[in-house]
Amino acid sequence: MLAPFESPTLRPMRIITLNANGIRAAHRKGFFRWMAMQRADVVCVQETKAQHPDLRERDFHPLGYHAFYHDALKKGYSGVAIYSRHQPDRVHYGLGWAQMDCEGRWLQADFGSLSIVSLYMPSGSSSDERQEIKFHVMDHLMPRLKEMARDGREYIICGDWNIAHKKIDIKNWRGNLKQSGFLPEERAWMTELFETAGWVDAFRAVDPREEQYTWWSNRARSWDNNTGWRIDYHVCTPGIAEKAREVKIFKDDRFSDHAPLIMDYEYEVPERTFP
Repeated sequence: MLAPFESPTLRPMRIITLNANGIRAAHRKGFFRWMAMQRADVVCVQETKAQHPDLRERDFHPLGYHAFYHDALKKGYSGVAIYSRHQPDRVHYGLGWAQMDCEGRWLQADFGSLSIVSLYMPSGSSSDERQEIKFHVMDHLMPRLKEMARDGREYIICGDWNIAHKKIDIKNWRGNLKQSGFLPEERAWMTELFETAGWVDAFRAVDPREEQYTWWSNRARSWDNNTGWRIDYHVCTPGIAEKAREVKIFKDDRFSDHAPLIMDYEYEVPERTFP
């Protein structure tokens, strides 16, 4: 869905987010070839499922991009990445909080007054214990997110938040009311994030349509039937959210059980390190 782009001379800043469900698997499915054609300024990836020694090949350091990885301590698990055409002023590997950092779930790159984050929120679907960990992370993050919304910087937090916020964001909402990712407590947390904590769901600011999903289960022909969930977001501070102009969920090719979420912003892009 398109929104008017006000400046005919300003090239939009394009940011892509994807839960790759294994960066090496996504690579074999053509993700980096596709990425090279998108001319994105920043690409955020979650669930890399790899450690640095696994990513020494040139393919994992795409031409024209600075590549940053924050790995989980556990091999083959979690992990986030950022690919950027611009040299960041600073890169933050984690939050300084072991619960998130040991699982490689937060990677932040600062560009002037704008920070872009690749975030992978925990899932609680595998066990009650993991759901309690998810609730613990939510409780820890909310005060920090409120502070960030007031600190004077602009933020775009891209990633898999593992929560579908409203009924419009999930195909079979009645059948999932007691499932992790659509629990009342989780949805209320997202409502607080968007209604009182000072953050904006940039996708919904541009595209209010139904049946816009970013993840499909590998079971029950969910992809074929579009029985999906919208759990991948660009969560923004209001100033940069107002500059969101175009959004697309790319579904022509499949690199993962998630689809790439592409957003363009009317924002002054710094001079590129690479042409």
